[in-house]
Amino acid sequence: MYNLNIISVRGATTIEENKKENILERTEELLNTILDENKIEIKDIKSIIFTATEDITKVYPAVAARNIGITKAALMCVQEMHVEGSLPMCIRIMMDFQRRDKDPKLPIKHIYLHKASKLRPDLAESLAIAIDGPAGAGKSTIAKEVASQLGYVYIDTGAMYRAVAYYCKENSIDWKREEEVIGALKDIKIEIQIINEKQHIYLNKKDITDSIRNEEIASGASTVATYEKVRIELVRLQQELASKTSVVMDGRDIGTHVLPNANYKIFLTASVTERAMRRVQELEQNGQQVELKKIKEDIIKRDYNDSNRKFSPLSKAEDAIIVDTTGKSIKEVTDEVLNIIK
Repeated sequence: MYNLNIISVRGATTIEENKKENILERTEELLNTILDENKIEIKDIKSIIFTATEDITKVYPAVAARNIGITKAALMCVQEMHVEGSLPMCIRIMMDFQRRDKDPKLPIKHIYLHKASKLRPDLAESLAIAIDGPAGAGKSTIAKEVASQLGYVYIDTGAMYRAVAYYCKENSIDWKREEEVIGALKDIKIEIQIINEKQHIYLNKKDITDSIRNEEIASGASTVATYEKVRIELVRLQQELASKTSVVMDGRDIGTHVLPNANYKIFLTASVTERAMRRVQELEQNGQQVELKKIKEDIIKRDYNDSNRKFSPLSKAEDAIIVDTTGKSIKEVTDEVLNIIK
């Protein structure tokens, strides 16, 4: 005979929409991850308590347990106490299982997935995902979606170079003159804050998030990004941010230079025509009138500048996985990247 030890393990996950299929998919993922990471056999599960926040109403999370074969354990679903400011769309579980004396003494791993990772940052493994590619390939859009799905912090490195260009414009500094830009660096302080899950860029305490989104500043950013001392200073800041939390970072040289040891490296690409059409659509939505031909010319010029700068040029890391976004929707590309990571 073996003595039995009853052990508890905790876990949580989040959903994007209050839909039956979303609830069951994420709950099954959480259960399977707990079982795999803790080497638990279904026959040894004694009971599971599920809680869900008040915005989850389409199906009992316990149904997911039955779907994966947990049919003999006692299951219970209750509503999570609502606390102001608490994480919405969240499913939590507490599982009791038996471990026999003959079983190896494995440590218990509590599992927190997607945005629920914020609930237990002390348990989260800090991971870095690098997404590189040329202008218009969809880096920022896809990086934001991937970060949102995983509950990671999104860092738009391109916005930092735009901030330098913006400072030059506002202070009558010619960004084509490297010496002038380098001389101004001591007066430039860039900060990134995440407010309501959106990245805000601050230049000397001023929020310039929306002010840097135009073609003139984009052109200036491409120019100042070729200056070695500018890149050294901003890369230092980017690496500091990545050392503190799990991040999804996009740019031109993330996988090759900024985060060469990133856990996952993705290189997005698309045809010049498609990238130009996307840019035109984005600018027109912001009320700007532009010509497709001119945007194509600008993109080709930026590609050349980015790929031929002397210091840390745009290039695919040897271990990066190429994802061609031509003709694909945002959801299709996001799912493809998430599948690579998973």
